[in-house]
Amino acid sequence: MKAEIIQIGNSKGIRIPKKVLEQCGFNSEVELEIDEGKLVITPAKKLREGWEEAYKAMAAADEVDPELNDWDAASPDPDEIDWVWDNK
Repeated sequence: MKAEIIQIGNSKGIRIPKKVLEQCGFNSEVELEIDEGKLVITPAKKLREGWEEAYKAMAAADEVDPELNDWDAASPDPDEIDWVWDNK
């Protein structure tokens, strides 16, 4: 498929047909990469993508620290902290 390079303000761009966007899974952001003189466009990864699956795999392999599952155990009690106030 060919696409025409068009002027967009001070930049250049291409129009990507809706069907192509859908087939590639593109939403509002993409990753751009140059690979051996070719422009590679991939869907942008979501923040923390894959973390849940990795955590489940670690838990199944018994590699998870049990204290990480208990927020209260991992966080200090605010009433027990020696707070220092800077009066500059």
